[in-house]
Amino acid sequence: MREITDAHVAERGLAVVEVAAADDETALAVQELLAAPCAIVPADRTTREPGVRLRCFLDLRQEPDS
Repeated sequence: MREITDAHVAERGLAVVEVAAADDETALAVQELLAAPCAIVPADRTTREPGVRLRCFLDLRQEPDS
């Protein structure tokens, strides 16, 4: 995965969330739960290191896309 930089969390309301799970389905389900209350840049793939990992970028300042 790419490095998390200061730009990813430079303002209030921005966050980076990394999910570790046993399988892709669980990791992607968690990402869906996070997407409900805010705008999200979703991960398009997972990595394995160990287990399944996924990173998504949240913007709590914006409403999610419908």
